[in-house]
Amino acid sequence: MHAERVTTTTSTWTGLVPVDDTALAVTDTGGPGRPVVYLNGQFATQAYWRRVVAELGGAFRHITYDMRARGRSGRSADYSFEANVRDVGAVLAARGVERPLLAGWSYGAPVALHWASRNPERVLGVVCVDGAYPYDFSYAEERIRRLWRRSAWLLPLLARMGMAARMSARQHADSNIELCEIYAALGPVLDSVPFPVRYVAATGGNLGGGRAEMESMRDSLAPVLARNPNIKVSAKVASNHGTILRKDFRAVADAVRELAAAAPHVGGAG
Repeated sequence: MHAERVTTTTSTWTGLVPVDDTALAVTDTGGPGRPVVYLNGQFATQAYWRRVVAELGGAFRHITYDMRARGRSGRSADYSFEANVRDVGAVLAARGVERPLLAGWSYGAPVALHWASRNPERVLGVVCVDGAYPYDFSYAEERIRRLWRRSAWLLPLLARMGMAARMSARQHADSNIELCEIYAALGPVLDSVPFPVRYVAATGGNLGGGRAEMESMRDSLAPVLARNPNIKVSAKVASNHGTILRKDFRAVADAVRELAAAAPHVGGAG
């Protein structure tokens, strides 16, 4: 267990939140605004959200954090999807937040959906940023393992750049393959959500996935939209999966505002 380290600048709180065998680096801007919790891409850091946070400004309380072995968070013996889902609740409890909006990009989108679907009374809505599509990637397992084996020598540099975790190549591959299984099983989760969900979809390909494959993944959402009126596409933007938070942050911020406008105000202590 790591000791909590705290830095306070004006109303912003920055510190380590102990959880299980590690500690998560958390930033909480504080204030009376509606709380929004941001969940990162699979091997990214909280820094990716800075443009969205700046765009939304002081009308919201912004809580970002690094997942296990990402950014300034500690390593762990457990890098599973379930561990990352549990960590959402741990961060909320540590910061005294009730009924936030959740915004998740890529890997963070299914993390947000799973936590919210298990705690529907504790969330106001979810924004999925080019993630959480009910698409079966099981055919890609060997391609994923090959990609991470070839990238093994680059991982220390990529981790310093916020593009990889402080994990081995095999752990990266295992995490990716587990995510494919989560995506393939998302249909029933999406069908059952009683809270509002808004998607901001990117365009084109991504590292490890070509344009046709990525667009097929996005198209897999269409039957869900027809079945569950709580789920809507807020925007389809021109940027690709990797650049969406940099180039189309305003569309993401608009989706957060859309959900916030539709929900009664509920603050959080902190």
